[in-house]
Amino acid sequence: MGDRWSVEVDRGVCIGSGMCVNHAPDGFRLDTARQSHPVDPETDANERVLAAAEGCPVEAITVALADSGEVVFPPED
Repeated sequence: MGDRWSVEVDRGVCIGSGMCVNHAPDGFRLDTARQSHPVDPETDANERVLAAAEGCPVEAITVALADSGEVVFPPED
């Protein structure tokens, strides 16, 4: 069994660029205010969700291991 990820979008930071939806259309949706939301806040680890987080122009997406809370993205400075 693979890792499970917890995915969060900081709506105070999100600018609604839609890049996350382009990278992972099954993983993110934009609401009517163009704010991103994960389709499922806990998901199997996958490259599309990671690409969406990495492609966010304002790093509004945080991906962490669901069981430990260890941050996968963004990397710590």
